[in-house]
Amino acid sequence: MTENNKVSEADAIAAQAQLHHQYFLGLQLMVAVEESRDTVFDWMFRLFRRQHEEKFLSSFSKLGLDGLPPAIACAKYHVLSNGVGGVSVEYMEESDTKAWVRFRYPRWMYAGPAICGIPMEAGRGFLHGWYAQNGVSLNNPRLGFVCVSEDVTGQFGLCGFFAEYDYDLAPDQRLRFMPDEPVPNFDSSEQPSPPDSQWSAERLAKANRNYSVDYVRNGLASLVQVLGRQRAEELGKRAALLTGLQHYRVMAERVGGVDGEVMDAAQFLQAMMLGMGDEVVLNAQTDGSVLCRQTGLRVVRGLNGATRESVLTCWIELWRGAIHSHRLFMDAQGEVTAEGILNWIIRRQEPSKRSAT
Repeated sequence: MTENNKVSEADAIAAQAQLHHQYFLGLQLMVAVEESRDTVFDWMFRLFRRQHEEKFLSSFSKLGLDGLPPAIACAKYHVLSNGVGGVSVEYMEESDTKAWVRFRYPRWMYAGPAICGIPMEAGRGFLHGWYAQNGVSLNNPRLGFVCVSEDVTGQFGLCGFFAEYDYDLAPDQRLRFMPDEPVPNFDSSEQPSPPDSQWSAERLAKANRNYSVDYVRNGLASLVQVLGRQRAEELGKRAALLTGLQHYRVMAERVGGVDGEVMDAAQFLQAMMLGMGDEVVLNAQTDGSVLCRQTGLRVVRGLNGATRESVLTCWIELWRGAIHSHRLFMDAQGEVTAEGILNWIIRRQEPSKRSAT
C-alpha cells in the first residue's frame, strides 16, 4: 500500500461517505426484512425527529436562510441541506406562502435496487418525523407540508410543498397528502445555493461524509429506542459486517489498499481512518500481528453512555468485515480503553478457524 502521507485525504473522505451510505442502506433493508412495517415506520419517525432536533434550526444561519418567509425558508433548507449530502432536490416557489421541493431520482435514501425492498412506511415515518415538525420548531402553527408524491409508490419521487395558511393547523393537519395537486415547472434560475464564502469544496466534501455518518449514528441510536439494545445491536452488527465484506474492494481501490498481508490490512485501516479525521498508529508485534492504536473516534464524537457504546459496537463490525474480505484469512478485534482509544489487533487466522463473528 502507498504510504499514508501519499493517500489523498479527499479520497479517504469520499470513501468514508460512500461506506456509511452503504451501511445505512443495508441496515434499512435488514430491518425491513426482519421486522414489521410498523417497526420501520416507528424507526424512521424517531430517526428523522432526532435528525430534525439536531440539525434544523442550528443550520439556518449557515445556509443563509434567516429572515426569509417560513414556507420559502423551509423549502430552501431541504434543498440546501440535502445538497451538501449529495442529494438532488429541486425548488419551485409559487408565492411567499407556498414553496415546493422535489427529490429527483436516483434517491440517496434508497440508492440502487434497495428502493425495491423499502416499504412505504419508511417514507411516511420520515415525513411525520421531520416535515410535519417544521412549523412546530419555527413556532409557526400555520405552517404545514403537503405531500403530492412519494418515493416507493411508483409516482415521481418525493415531492410536495410547504404552505403557510391563514389559520392554525391541528396536529393531524401539519402533514397532508394531496396526490392530484399540480406541480409547477422547475426554473433553474430560482435554485438556491449555499453561501460561497462559507462552503468551500473541502467543507462540502466533509459535509457529505458527515451527512452519511450522521444517518448511521442516529439510525443506530433510534433503532435501540425501537427494538431495545440487544436486538438493535444484533441487526446493526450483522448489517455492518456484511457491508464491510461487500464494500472492501471499493474502499481499497479508493485509498490504494492492497489485498495482501497483515500489515497491508493495517495500512488500509489507517488510510481509511484518515477520511474520518482519526489518527491510527501501527505497531508490528513479534507474533506477526499488528496493533493499531486509533484516536479521535469521530463516529461517536458527542455521544455518551449506552448510545456511544451501541454505535461503536456496531461500527467496529464494518472494519472487521473489511478485514475478513481479504484473500488471506485474518481477523481483527477492536477494544476501547477507558481513555477512549480504540485498539485493534489484526492477525492471521488458519482457514479452519476462520469465523465471521
